[in-house]
Amino acid sequence: MSELQLEIAGLTSGYDGAAVVRGVDITIPAGEIVALLGPNGAGKTTILRTISGIVRPMKGSVRVLGQDVARLAPNRIARRGVSHVAEGRTVFFGLTVAEHFRLGGRGERMDSEHAYGYFPALRDLRDRRVGLLSGGEQQMLALAVALARRPKLLLVDELSLGLAPIIVKRMLPVLRRYATETGASVLLVEQHVELALDTADSAVALSHGDVVFKGAAAELRSDRRLLLASYLGEAAR
Repeated sequence: MSELQLEIAGLTSGYDGAAVVRGVDITIPAGEIVALLGPNGAGKTTILRTISGIVRPMKGSVRVLGQDVARLAPNRIARRGVSHVAEGRTVFFGLTVAEHFRLGGRGERMDSEHAYGYFPALRDLRDRRVGLLSGGEQQMLALAVALARRPKLLLVDELSLGLAPIIVKRMLPVLRRYATETGASVLLVEQHVELALDTADSAVALSHGDVVFKGAAAELRSDRRLLLASYLGEAAR
């Protein structure tokens, strides 16, 4: 079995003392992608925010590359090799594409050439202000900036938000390629369930903060009853 890049055990997390997710277990081996599925409000974003240190867990452990990061500040978790592409286009409209690759923290090296290797179209746009890019190009940039950090664990929240499925279909294979080529792990939250399952190795589905499915992506993709239940965030009956 490959080394586990992410190990979540018994995670309960939420806001202002109210639990949003309860008793969640997720593991991701090196080089694999896990799709985190479920309806709005199921707790998917809360899990990603907890991994990256934005939200503190109430119970349980979050281990990245073997170290428990549950009490670390977000910048220290990032230095462990975690990149978080948050929901919405986390880009600055007044800056150029190239300027985004100079926004790293103190001592951080952003490898723009590495990112352009995955998104060659951005190289031709490097001097263009981001506000003039299409929605797909902006989302491409948000993901490219994350890849420029060469993360060992990549968290991606709703890459497809506001984008046509045809654009998403072109972008998701980049995650597969990155995981395969670098051995990084990816936790993917995606509303287009079938596209996510085409990309992922395994899947976890949530409903009201509880896990209702955990297994191989191929199993979920081939069972329409299970697929519908996971899309709705319900336990299949």
